[in-house]
Amino acid sequence: MADYLMLIDGEWVDAESREYIDVINPANEETFARVPRATATDVNRALEAAQRAFPAWARLSPARRADYLRRASAILEERKAHVGRLMTQEQGKPLKEAMGEVEKAAEMLQYYAEEGQRAYGTIIANPDPRDQSLVIKQPVGVVAALSPWNYPVELTGWKAAAALAAGCTIVAKPPSLTPLSPLEFWRCLFDAGIPAGVINAVTGSGETVGRQLVRSPISQKIAFTGSLEVGKDVQAQAKDMIKKISLELGGQCPLIVSKNCDLGNVVKGAVRRSFRNMGQICIAINRIYVHQDIYAAFLDAFQKQTRQLTIGNGLEKPDCDVGPMASLAGLEKSKRHIQDALAKGARLICGGKKPSGPEFQKGYFFEPTVLADTHHEMLVMTEETFGPVVGVMPFRTLQEAIAWANATPYGLAAYAYTNDLHEMDKLSRELEAGSVAINNVDAGIMNAPYGGWKQSGIGHEHGHAGLEEYLHLKHIRIRYREPEL
Repeated sequence: MADYLMLIDGEWVDAESREYIDVINPANEETFARVPRATATDVNRALEAAQRAFPAWARLSPARRADYLRRASAILEERKAHVGRLMTQEQGKPLKEAMGEVEKAAEMLQYYAEEGQRAYGTIIANPDPRDQSLVIKQPVGVVAALSPWNYPVELTGWKAAAALAAGCTIVAKPPSLTPLSPLEFWRCLFDAGIPAGVINAVTGSGETVGRQLVRSPISQKIAFTGSLEVGKDVQAQAKDMIKKISLELGGQCPLIVSKNCDLGNVVKGAVRRSFRNMGQICIAINRIYVHQDIYAAFLDAFQKQTRQLTIGNGLEKPDCDVGPMASLAGLEKSKRHIQDALAKGARLICGGKKPSGPEFQKGYFFEPTVLADTHHEMLVMTEETFGPVVGVMPFRTLQEAIAWANATPYGLAAYAYTNDLHEMDKLSRELEAGSVAINNVDAGIMNAPYGGWKQSGIGHEHGHAGLEEYLHLKHIRIRYREPEL
């Protein structure tokens, strides 16, 4: 079994407690590594190191900081096979997909190496010509970064790249379920030569590490991705201090399928966005509303393509479509949503059980599941499943479909397929989500803002808006006098 260390103040260290968290391979339920269980003392050491390192890092020019990010990106790209393999072992996604995620994180470091040099200020005219107002942007300070287990490297990269480019220092808490690949991400930045204390990664429980990072007067910015429940706790723990907070929370995302669509493209997109990473994505499609005229045709094509998805151990079959779920808890929640829907009148179209075969006797494997004739009294249509389960129901009018799509506390992303320009306009304006994708299922792109409405969060990642989350505005008003000649 492999032992991993934490990064604090430029050194790879064990926890003061000498206690550990086991890392389990979800494909075989075997413990294969462990990470330190940090204490309050460990967290304080990391925060104090980040605080000491902040002034010098903030004073570096954006171009100098960009050099570090480019080097880290190149190192991460070189190590993508190693980091991807660790991710597959701890999270379950196929190796090919895991390596693709590492590439995305490397691209994010490159992107913010450039974007960090575009934090432009402004000059504002004053009524008196002797006066001048300058608005400049300066880094917030120490960032507490808390990332999730479903995309452990990519979502760590979102926070690291923008914060470091802005001139902030970081104390990160890797997810306890999948800590290894994020630690290797931080090792790439460490090996790029980033000065001691600028980056810190502390493993441990949310109750100890996460809450202390949020509560500490040292952290000036909280960047969190995770569940709505934990996001509310983050806000509650930070209530005694005024801090910048960005929260990317749950999704429970809808797909609306107009009768004016290309059905083949719809089905292809629906299968990918419903079941990729076993539905463990905040922008996964949870519920699908299909016009009644094409409802039967859609269900037939959707279940056929869903059945064609290949399931396997992502290390043994790196090109399979899906692996196991990441945890037993997530698997049990998916089963509960299926049972609830069937008890309330839904039809099971495909899936709904563990795949057969000796290779699936161990591990958190489950067949991608389609439920038809669902309605809004069912959990699958009202709660985020975060698993390989999707509910489908018919609609009569577009306004009815939009109302159902918006009938949720969440508003992260929404999807729709239509070839009618008037329907596109209506859907774009009336769907209540931070990202709306029409005729595609890729709601996010690196250079555009990504964030939620309603209970799906506050703040943004990606694009220049993601950089702004780590910057303060400062107004400088200068009064000149006429020089003596």
